[in-house]
Amino acid sequence: MIGTPARLAWYAAGVAVVFAGAFGAGGAVAPAARPAAAPAAPAGHDAHAGGTPDRAPQGPPAGLQISERGYTLVPAVTGLPPGDPVPFRFTVLGPDGRPVTRYDVEHDKKMHLIVASRDLGDFRHLHPELGADGTWSVPLALPRPGAYRVFADFAPQGGAGLTLGADLTAPGESAARPLPALSRTATVDAYTVTLEGELVPGRSSRLTLRVARDGRPVTDLQPYLGAFGHLVALRAGDLAYLHVHPEGEPGDGRTPAGPEITFAAEVPSAGEYRLFLDFRHAGTVRTAAFTARAGQAPPRPATPEATSKATPEAGPPADDHGDPGHGH
Repeated sequence: MIGTPARLAWYAAGVAVVFAGAFGAGGAVAPAARPAAAPAAPAGHDAHAGGTPDRAPQGPPAGLQISERGYTLVPAVTGLPPGDPVPFRFTVLGPDGRPVTRYDVEHDKKMHLIVASRDLGDFRHLHPELGADGTWSVPLALPRPGAYRVFADFAPQGGAGLTLGADLTAPGESAARPLPALSRTATVDAYTVTLEGELVPGRSSRLTLRVARDGRPVTDLQPYLGAFGHLVALRAGDLAYLHVHPEGEPGDGRTPAGPEITFAAEVPSAGEYRLFLDFRHAGTVRTAAFTARAGQAPPRPATPEATSKATPEAGPPADDHGDPGHGH
């Protein structure tokens, strides 16, 4: 979910995208007040060359807030009928309180709209169209009654990328489904995708997804939005958002077109996550979905200062273990 040399360098480096900050509550959809001036600290979902993330290390993970850095997501409606596609419209207000009309292109698009049901059973990755007045519009089908979360993933022109989230409801009688069971394999049409690697809280981990069709490795994946695959992770419960792109890029002379797509990702806390892989083959984009669990965070190494201050009476510095409800 890049046009500058720095972003191209990031692709080549295969840098992790980081979920930053502490566990937070999602912002509910509400009439937007005039946003405050943007703070100086940058925020966003991507990392550039050298491993420096756009998002500052403090604050809640991406997608939990409806307003951040002076930008506010304003859906035209808070509910849509389930069933057939209907237009979904929204604007992004800037620090001046006016709709933003200029955006940078990131991963071939100016806006990536992710829509997921609260129980993580349904997922959409859409690309709205921008009107001259700053209104975004896209046909959206909510498959069943219930609660949904929308994520607007974008970069205002000249600014760092960020992700804003809002709640959306499809009226009608509904019952939440349990989170799909943990699995290392996912099937979609004739394709089987396998997942290797572990999510480790507070530390970058390597995830490799291998694509096969009818039991045979796929070695001719097609570029989709400038990459051979896109991975979105949503944390079960609050739907904290992580969007990560793979190592390398199509046409760089070193990245094969499958069957493996490798990502580096960092999650902030122990718990369960739903992973959605978009890939393109034979002219069609498909999505493979997994449920994965991140274990307890590893102990944080003691700093030289802490080691030097340890005494036999006080004992060694305490290990800093991850808490399921908080990030690092």
